Amino acid sequence: MRRTDPEGHGPVRYGPPLPEDGLPVPPELTEVLAAAATRADAEPIGGGPELIEAACGYWERRGLAVEPARVAAGPGAPALLLALTAAVGGDVLVPRPCAAWWAPYARLLGRPVFHVPTPAECGGVPDPYALLETVRRVRAEGGDPRLLVLSVADDPTATVAPPEMLHECAEAAAGEGLHLVSDETWRDTVHAPHDTVLLSPAEMLPDRVTVVTDLAGALLPTGWPAAVARFPVVEAGRDLHARVLDVLTAMGARIAGPVAAAAAYALEEPGPVTARVAAAVGLHARVAAAVHAAVVATGTLSRPPQAGRHLYADLGPLRAALTAHGVGDAQELEDFLAVRLGMPAPGGHRFGDELGALRVRLSTGPLLGRTDEERAECLASPTPLELPHVQRALIHVKSVFDDLRDDAQRWEPPR
Repeated sequence: MRRTDPEGHGPVRYGPPLPEDGLPVPPELTEVLAAAATRADAEPIGGGPELIEAACGYWERRGLAVEPARVAAGPGAPALLLALTAAVGGDVLVPRPCAAWWAPYARLLGRPVFHVPTPAECGGVPDPYALLETVRRVRAEGGDPRLLVLSVADDPTATVAPPEMLHECAEAAAGEGLHLVSDETWRDTVHAPHDTVLLSPAEMLPDRVTVVTDLAGALLPTGWPAAVARFPVVEAGRDLHARVLDVLTAMGARIAGPVAAAAAYALEEPGPVTARVAAAVGLHARVAAAVHAAVVATGTLSRPPQAGRHLYADLGPLRAALTAHGVGDAQELEDFLAVRLGMPAPGGHRFGDELGALRVRLSTGPLLGRTDEERAECLASPTPLELPHVQRALIHVKSVFDDLRDDAQRWEPPR
């Protein structure tokens, strides 16, 4: 996570990676990968038949039936988003905050990126009224907004957009003629699936939404890059699919053969995969809830995490204490907490928030242990928060934030 101007905190061009799982690779996946390691032929651009069929089945089980001719695969969601941005053209709209990797790919193509505020209820989707106002302003200034990128299960805020809010946003976007890219990387990591309603905008606007899912969200290790995209079933979806394949071809963006085999296996969701996903999601949900409780007890603001393996914290209420430590913006907060916590704590400026806002994304993966044995123990334990190494990690996080709270109280002016 380099910054380009250490002194002036200039534009951030290198964002943090996805929050890592922190767990050992399941043996079933390593067996599939190893069995395909002798493949000499290259995976076709856009994915081979086995991978595409597996992706179709994955979406059909989620109520998003699609034919193979409307599916493409790539070596990670960034490659697919870059191709989509190039194929759609025009200016790009994203919520604020948003995933760190969305905006850089538009800027790489020379496309303006406009951040739209999110509603109080959630992150990941723009406030519909703010979206309409932003589109109006961009067009009045000679811009050409065409693409809106959003996520229903969000990085960095770890929230899930309520269906009614998503519906209002989708209607506003459709009324302005925007094409939507729905990043659904984290949809399979919802912490309380029986209590949380997660809908895809592709269910609301089937002719205007392309769904992108990075398998590093739930199904594959982050070091095995693979992602799939589902295009609209209408004729325009066929044309967009073809243009995206052209861009992927120009980029040489093909999935490595062994990784494609592992991705197809994971997308078919056999018993070992679904059991592992459920166990990992439950583990990260417990740790995220514990971290959330620890940070909000100090006055830090944070929405309760609902998905993923991270949470987003606003340390604005502790600004006085942080100022005393020489921390005045998100980059300095990132540096400060990374040292104090002993783990990455990327600042909100990497996700499109203002540099002056004291916000960070905290991940749960680094709290699961330092060795594969410790992490595997977390996965197998019915009470992972009681394991000594997890307890130590959580106590350390709590002590860092407790110290900041105590410092803030010390610096409060007398009433």
